[in-house]
Amino acid sequence: MPKSTQKKKSDKPQINTLPLYALLVVLFALYILFQHGAVLSVIIGVALFLTLITVICVETINGIKKEGLWKNLLEIVIVVAIVFGVWFAMQFFLSTRYPLDVVPSCSMLPTLQRGDMLLLHGVTSPAQLKAPIINIDNSTYSQVLKEIPGGLSCVAYMDTGNGARISQYMEPGYSIGLYSAANGGSIVNVDGQNGPLKYECGVTNSTFSNGTVERIVYTSGISLAGQTINGDRNNSIVVYATIPKDLFYQEGDSYIVHRAYAILNVSGSYYVLTKGDNNPGLDIQYSNYPAPLSYIQGKVVASIPYLGYLKLILSSRFTEPAGCNSTIQN
Repeated sequence: MPKSTQKKKSDKPQINTLPLYALLVVLFALYILFQHGAVLSVIIGVALFLTLITVICVETINGIKKEGLWKNLLEIVIVVAIVFGVWFAMQFFLSTRYPLDVVPSCSMLPTLQRGDMLLLHGVTSPAQLKAPIINIDNSTYSQVLKEIPGGLSCVAYMDTGNGARISQYMEPGYSIGLYSAANGGSIVNVDGQNGPLKYECGVTNSTFSNGTVERIVYTSGISLAGQTINGDRNNSIVVYATIPKDLFYQEGDSYIVHRAYAILNVSGSYYVLTKGDNNPGLDIQYSNYPAPLSYIQGKVVASIPYLGYLKLILSSRFTEPAGCNSTIQN
C-alpha cells in the first residue's frame, strides 16, 4: 500500500474536549455559588461528578487514538508513578502518613472554609503544638472520661413547669446552664458541676449568612486541676482520627479538623482537647473522647481554597452540612 494512503494512529479524529472542560469550569463555579441549596447542590454536584468522569474517559480514548493503547498505558503508569513519588516525598519531609486533607464541614469558620485543601505536618511531641498543657494524674483523667458519655454542653433554658425548654440561643427569660444527655436529659447548674473538668459558659454573637445576628450560648472556658483556660484562636489546628465510641465517628466522620484547646499530660501520656472555632462547645462535650497524641494525623501548616471540593465531590459529599449558614464570634 502506498505511504500516502496509509493512515497513522495520530491521524485518527480526536474528540474535542474543550466544551467538556468549559462545562467542568462552569459547573464547579455553580457548585461553589449554590452549595447552600440542599437540592441544587446535589444536582450540580452529580453533574460535576459525571462531567469529571467523562473528561477522564474521553482523554483516555483520545490518548489511545493518538499514541496507541500501550504507549498511552505507559504514559498513565508514568503519571501515577510521579504522583506516588510526590506523595511519598511529602510524607517524608512533612513527617506524616497523611500530608494532605480536606475541610469537609463548616466547624472551623471563619478560619477555614469547607472545601479547603490542607497541608499537614506530623506531630510526635506536644511541644510541636501550640496549646496550654494541663498536668493531671491517671485517677483524675479516669474521672474526666466517666463524664463523657452523658456530655455537658452549655445551653440556654427556661423552666416551663413541665420540664426545661432548651435552646442554643439566648432568649428573654432564659437562663444559662449545662445540659446533660445522661438519664433522659437534665439541666446542671454551672456552679454545681461535680466532675474535675468544669465548663464556663458565656454568650456571644452568631452572624448568619443573611446578615441576622443572634446571641448564642457557648463554652467560654474550662477549669481543670487548678488551671482555667479560655479558647485561643492562635492555637494549632490539628487533624485527628476518631474512635468508634466517639459521636463524630458514629455520624460518619473518621477524621476531624479542629483546633487544639488544651493538652492533657496524664502522667506522661498526652491527650488533646479540641474544639471547632464555629462550634459552641468542645468536642468532649458532645460525647467525643480526647485524641491521644498518636491519633493526631498532623497540624495544619497551610491551606488552599476550593481545591478540596474535588475530593468532596468524588466522595459524593455533595450537600453542605449543618452550621454553614452562621459564624460564631468568640
